[in-house]
Amino acid sequence: MVVAVSSPGPSLDCAGRVLDLSRPRVMGVINTTPDSFSDGGALFSQGRLDMASALARAREMTAAGAVILDIGGESTRPGATPVGLQEEMDRVLPLVEAIAAELDTIISVDTSSPELMGEAARLGAGMINDVRALTREGALQAAAASGLPVCLMHMQGEPGTMQEAPGYDDVVAEVAGYLRQRVAACEAAGIDRQKLVLDPGFGFGKSVGHNLELLRGLPRLAKESFPLLVGLSRKSLIGKLIGREVDHRLPASLALAVLAAERGAAIIRTHDVAATADALAMWVALDNLGDV
Repeated sequence: MVVAVSSPGPSLDCAGRVLDLSRPRVMGVINTTPDSFSDGGALFSQGRLDMASALARAREMTAAGAVILDIGGESTRPGATPVGLQEEMDRVLPLVEAIAAELDTIISVDTSSPELMGEAARLGAGMINDVRALTREGALQAAAASGLPVCLMHMQGEPGTMQEAPGYDDVVAEVAGYLRQRVAACEAAGIDRQKLVLDPGFGFGKSVGHNLELLRGLPRLAKESFPLLVGLSRKSLIGKLIGREVDHRLPASLALAVLAAERGAAIIRTHDVAATADALAMWVALDNLGDV
């Protein structure tokens, strides 16, 4: 449960709501895009975002155990076409405002656009989740001005080309090195390191082998002393390993969520909130056996 009071152990202050990270937490994905790889268009009707359906999804995810709702208006799947700023803002901001007015939950905005970061913070967002790690012009300054926690993700290349020929000598070391550089850039811009979350970027400029190496090496990234956010839900990694289409990847997604939690992930980003929350609850029960 999200509460607006201090909590023991690791935590993030998300615009007045404290996110307790003493155990893995679930982030629910709400895509306001017509072309996302997993659920693109699910919330659209006659070419427009269906606000009633989007709010219903937000209520359902919150009730099922998501303590963060991650709202994105730009598809970042491999080969995705960039979206214009105004269109991204038109997709995201009305939903941020509506959720903030109705639900007691943390809203994350999945964006690289500094203008959207600022407006979303004004309307009630509690976190910024940037797949480009604040590398767009003005993004560092906008994030600093917002005062919100920021998730910095590693991506090799850009969405349109990132899966063409990803290459690393040591994927874990190189991802860690890049994220350290972005942490330093954030600190130089005035963002407190206590407000930073790191995401290794599974599926973003990585082969199947790279993704598996990253998962195996997640404890090395956890030693960087920042909360780790991991998004493996329904990803193509699963399809390539076991041949399942997107709508049939839930069991493998749950296995990956638990494996990530075991290796130090603090936040699990998922499309399937209820099942993921249940799977993590079983792992937490085992990990805290002495308290049962």
